[in-house]
Amino acid sequence: MLTLDNGVFRKLLLLITYVVALVVVIVKIDVVLDWCSGVLLAFRPIFIGFAIAFILSRPCNFFARLYAKGLGKRGEKLARPLAVVTAYVMLFAVIGVLISLVVPELTRSIQRFVGNMNIYAENLQEVIDFITQRLSLENLAKLNLPDKINDILGDALNQVLDTLTGTVPHLISATSSLVSAVVTTVISFVFSVYMLSGGPKLTAQCRRLVVVYLPESIAKRVLAVVHLTADTFTKYVSGQLIEACILGSLCFIGMVVFRFDYAPLISVIIGVSALIPVAGAYIGAVLAALLLAMISPIKAFWFLVFLAVLQQLEGNLIYPRVVGTSLGLPGIWVLAAVTVGSSLLGFIGLVISVPLTAVVYTILKYDLRQRLPGKELQEVEDPQESGEA
Repeated sequence: MLTLDNGVFRKLLLLITYVVALVVVIVKIDVVLDWCSGVLLAFRPIFIGFAIAFILSRPCNFFARLYAKGLGKRGEKLARPLAVVTAYVMLFAVIGVLISLVVPELTRSIQRFVGNMNIYAENLQEVIDFITQRLSLENLAKLNLPDKINDILGDALNQVLDTLTGTVPHLISATSSLVSAVVTTVISFVFSVYMLSGGPKLTAQCRRLVVVYLPESIAKRVLAVVHLTADTFTKYVSGQLIEACILGSLCFIGMVVFRFDYAPLISVIIGVSALIPVAGAYIGAVLAALLLAMISPIKAFWFLVFLAVLQQLEGNLIYPRVVGTSLGLPGIWVLAAVTVGSSLLGFIGLVISVPLTAVVYTILKYDLRQRLPGKELQEVEDPQESGEA
């Protein structure tokens, strides 16, 4: 009679279990995806809190060192809590200043934009009439654009009123969603406070777990990857935020000096779009140019010239000195990361795809240098020169 060794039997049992689990996942993939979505939704406050704590970690560490140096050994225990409080006070102060300065100006700009819709329609109709006269296009002349835009706005207003009337029964659902969002935000901030307060202890505990439960060689690699990832994301997030603030401020100052319209609104658009890698500059420029083109196409043209000069000045002189060097990622990989990340995860993928790709690129480059030292690495990196030699 054939008998199986205990080790072989255990491996066979694990293989059968793996195959059954894989079949179940494939057959019930929709249920598995819904379950994963529910798990991620449950952990959303923790993820948001971690993101807030990660953004505030650098200023918090700075204030902690400052307080520890000023208070001495007696106040060493108070340094971290004071640093956390200072970091949050600074965050809420910045948000409050931005709201008090930007929101009123944005409101006035939007009201002015809506109030001048008829003027914009008439200007656009004049452009169309000019084109039809030059190109002898009779169909465009019959558009009567101002009346059409007024009809479209009237229909849109009526539809909005009908929608508001029909959505009265759904107010309870909207209220519950609002309450859920508020609760999630509060819990996220609570998690971020705990993470910042116990940052060094949490980091030490995680490092201890990795060292104890993983082999030494694997533990070193895991800790190195985690350190590289944290450093890369810190540089990227701080760099993008500083760049957005600088670019938006310089854009506002320049628009005020050159007397462009909608300076606050367009400056906010340019600053926010600067957070988007690669395509952000073009998106902000197009939106701003469209707003100005409704007033005057000549102003829109000169604004694009001003913005191009400003972006060159900020990108080549100010950004490298204030933020530092880039992530070291080639342009083709930045474009690929943004394209794939935005397709898979939307806005979140758009934000995290570039630093994540930079981490993978750095790890692969380091591994390649370890595996192909010396001349072989040079031949791989520059095959044309090695072929000519």
